[in-house]
Amino acid sequence: MRPKASLSLSALLACGPTAPPADPSTSADSTTVLLTTFADSSTSTPTTTTVATTTTTTTTPDPTPDSTTTEPLNFLPQFDAGDIIEECDIWNQNCPRGHKCAPWADNGGNAWNATKCVPLIGDGAPGDPCTAPDGPTAGPDDCALGVFCWDIDDTNHGTCTAMCTGPIESPTCPANSACNITDDGVLSLCFPTCDPLLQDCPDDKLCVPGNLMDFWCLLDASGAAGQVNDPCEFINACDPGLACLNAPDATSACDQNTVGCCQPFCKFPDAPCPNPDQECTQWFAQPIPPGSEDIGVCAIPQ
Repeated sequence: MRPKASLSLSALLACGPTAPPADPSTSADSTTVLLTTFADSSTSTPTTTTVATTTTTTTTPDPTPDSTTTEPLNFLPQFDAGDIIEECDIWNQNCPRGHKCAPWADNGGNAWNATKCVPLIGDGAPGDPCTAPDGPTAGPDDCALGVFCWDIDDTNHGTCTAMCTGPIESPTCPANSACNITDDGVLSLCFPTCDPLLQDCPDDKLCVPGNLMDFWCLLDASGAAGQVNDPCEFINACDPGLACLNAPDATSACDQNTVGCCQPFCKFPDAPCPNPDQECTQWFAQPIPPGSEDIGVCAIPQ
């Protein structure tokens, strides 16, 4: 379990990760994960266009040579797959052959809130570069079945990331990764796990709190802010080595009218803290995961 000093996971993930903003300096990620979720790309409470379903229509030829064919939207490859399921199951991938079930934003927003079948237009494996031609929350990308284009930048390029496999009650992921389920189950991705004291994530990503016993690597959405005692609204809105805590639990030095406040992880029990009303408190309540006994965070002792 998380310590009382930390933001609750429901608060952190209530809205789910959002698509990365075009300007990284203002990202609420992005995967700026909102305090409630990520602030996007991969990842604040992530509070995250609507793209028409690709269709092909052909006019009935008449006796004259002027028959025309309407080109499919975005020139995506077409498949003879029968009826397309508008709402599909990302865990069972129940779309017609040549399509995959993908999260998308059915309201044109930047948070994934629904699923739909989209054409398979690529075979990118986890870790491969990818493109989401219509934007981060539109649905289509060039990753393989069961893989999602994540950490998408303002040019619609990102990284293929494995989706969790079912059942949803006990999801699984590849080794050294953990399942992150957000947006009411619409988005379920496998993120690399990490050590918050070492901040050992690749590509300048942050090591932030995940579900229950895990820490995940996510895009750094802190920008120019995110320093000690700065306000935060997303779990990835603080600088490396800092956690976004509930302001009243963090320190009186934080603005108590803000949702969260950035405070350093620390090596429990004796590491120093930056504010006089703080101690290095153990991150996990009982039961503590083996090997995590020394993970702490600077907060007001409870």
